[in-house]
Amino acid sequence: MNIELKKRISTSIILTSLLTAMYFFSFVMIISLLIITVIVWIEFYALISKIIPNDKFKDKFFRSFYKIIALFYLSLLIYIIFIIESYYPNLKLYLLYSVLVAILSDIGGLVFGKTFKGKKLTKISPNKTISGSIGSFIFSLFLVPFFHEELINNSFFKLALITILISIISQLGDLFVSYLKRKAKVKDTSDILPGHGGFLDRVDGIIFAIPVGILLFSFF
Repeated sequence: MNIELKKRISTSIILTSLLTAMYFFSFVMIISLLIITVIVWIEFYALISKIIPNDKFKDKFFRSFYKIIALFYLSLLIYIIFIIESYYPNLKLYLLYSVLVAILSDIGGLVFGKTFKGKKLTKISPNKTISGSIGSFIFSLFLVPFFHEELINNSFFKLALITILISIISQLGDLFVSYLKRKAKVKDTSDILPGHGGFLDRVDGIIFAIPVGILLFSFF
């Protein structure tokens, strides 16, 4: 096992432990989300700064506009999670499920992509393959049998369909950040997580999967 893989596994264990603690302890969730939000916004800020120069008024305007939009979106996301935690505890399970779908989509894409390789999915990210995308769907669907009894208001088919939709949004979020990194000519958003890059590299799919997942479970 090479050093890079060891770092990736160690970091994954720490992040999984943090996610578990966030689910069971509200104060851990609040503190962690605030810290992660600040870091993610800083990493996004750095990407936009590399993509858009700062020598013209129009460029300065668009840099500021994108940064404000990102900050507003992340703040709104945190607010939604706090509302769920405080007033709608039953939705906490939907929140957890959406996060797990995004995580398994990421793992499935990595495993299938490395194993089967094949045709590239898009020019945006050369490492993304069609087989990897299929793997994302397959891995995320593994959750359905385990949560089917818990999410009693959803049939097996309906839960499977919601899972696929969340996985699609998660993959699109991943591609969006990959596009930004490609434009900025960087491999990772930062090196804060050994073997993983930055927090934005890890939560790119999650930050889009959460609102979509909650909306689907609430109104679908």
